[in-house]
Amino acid sequence: MAVLKINEIRDMDDRMIKERIYQLRAELVKENSTSRRGGKNINTGRIKELRKAIARLLTVLRERGVS
Repeated sequence: MAVLKINEIRDMDDRMIKERIYQLRAELVKENSTSRRGGKNINTGRIKELRKAIARLLTVLRERGVS
């Protein structure tokens, strides 16, 4: 998945943002479990990228007043 830009996120509706958060959190859990088990992590910066993308999505939702 590509890095989410803030302008792209603001163009999404609330339902799409919530779905994207769900997908990214699932991917983050998978990446974390792989790296903590000592597995081969192909892209080490992916965890940081996922966390930032989730934070951006949550920020836009909070700006809109959606809980």
